[in-house]
Amino acid sequence: MIRGIIFDLDGVITDTAKFHYAAWKSLASELGIEIDEKFNEKLKGISRIESLEKILDYGGIREKYSDDEINSLAQKKNEEYKKLLKSLDRKDILPGISEFIDELRENNIKIGLASVSKNAPIILEKLGLMEKIDFIADPSKVEKGKPAPDIFIEAARGIGIEIEEVIGIEDSDAGVKAMKNCKMKSIGIGVEADISLSCTSELSLDLIKKFNK
Repeated sequence: MIRGIIFDLDGVITDTAKFHYAAWKSLASELGIEIDEKFNEKLKGISRIESLEKILDYGGIREKYSDDEINSLAQKKNEEYKKLLKSLDRKDILPGISEFIDELRENNIKIGLASVSKNAPIILEKLGLMEKIDFIADPSKVEKGKPAPDIFIEAARGIGIEIEEVIGIEDSDAGVKAMKNCKMKSIGIGVEADISLSCTSELSLDLIKKFNK
């Protein structure tokens, strides 16, 4: 019996990928590295530090930076990203998500968030969804990021539901692998999972009930 749903944030509840891309592209350009949208796809679902390391590796200059310098650069990117987030509001919630979340709450299904974004609380506040999420897993408190299952395990613990009674919703291969690594049922938006959908508007309680059969 499904008693809990765990959402990823970017690409599932809202799409802040354009802001991430703009901030990473700006920082990379300052470092003499040019990235495009195709390269940016490699950054989906992974942490800020991992993303920066991929960019530096791509530019062949990773060894030029100490860990402290990398942390400072990542923070600089995040400050730029947060400036871009100021324009975010309810209109940026992806299709069908508001209705789906309301449907889950009306049926007493707990809702958790498993995002690598440390800005998740800020984003949910701007979207007007903060009060509808029962628990937000803190990515800084788990040992390993996706595709390790740690953040999904923490989200399930936070909503008080056993893994086998939870479904996770993701839009990245790293996220789906993370769920598989802890044997959590999965729904993929644009990626292969236990159930794969092309758009968030296809999410519904009836779809969730299919996992109960």
